[in-house]
Amino acid sequence: MNPNFPSRILLEVCVTSLDYAAAAERAGASRIELCSKLDCGGVTPGIRLMEMARQRLRIPIHVLIRPRPGDFVYSTREFKAMGTAIQNAKDLKMDGIVVGILDQNSRIDVARTSELVELAHPLPVTFHRAFDETCSWADSLEAVIQTGATRLLTSGCRPNVIAGLSTLARLVKQAGERLSVMPGSGIIPSNVARVVRATSAREVHGSLLTRALRAKTVGPGRAALTERYYRRVLMVASILRSIPPG
Repeated sequence: MNPNFPSRILLEVCVTSLDYAAAAERAGASRIELCSKLDCGGVTPGIRLMEMARQRLRIPIHVLIRPRPGDFVYSTREFKAMGTAIQNAKDLKMDGIVVGILDQNSRIDVARTSELVELAHPLPVTFHRAFDETCSWADSLEAVIQTGATRLLTSGCRPNVIAGLSTLARLVKQAGERLSVMPGSGIIPSNVARVVRATSAREVHGSLLTRALRAKTVGPGRAALTERYYRRVLMVASILRSIPPG
């Protein structure tokens, strides 16, 4: 059995704050994806947030490496900044890297991504949802595997996992044990079991945020939102634990 493929279904939770990261760990999340500015799809978190997360959390932390919002075609300067950010993440004892680069033709930039995968070593690399902007999912999957990434985060090239269920199932089958395909985008308590059963995926990814949970409050209001968030993550984690090993 490939060690990258867990026997139980893992829950990766995407967070932008230490409060929510700690709540997700307490609720049973298996791993954290740490980023900033989730409303624009996420960018590389600041060094201070990484430091505090590492001090507080015991579960693995994978850090998003994305220098700006927008497309995934990067200049030489931006590419260099991504390399620096990966080194910072390694120095701060992060457990994995999340990254994705496309070329001008919306294809996986194998050469540049491979360079970042090599720089990240020995940390595992997840190729993120830049994949969903490519033209051919079958060819793009093979390209991601060529980069040396160990995991692919995708919605099946559709706006959300429910719309992409058919493609996600095909991606999981095509990847086999060469790469872990992790469905993400739109995972909620009411659909997570359906996604797992339809795709045979062994990992799922979600922010698990509602509009209310995205609110920025201070004091008692923040504590109440954090508790609501904890209960939401707990619900999803409990559902995943109830699904028999595949």
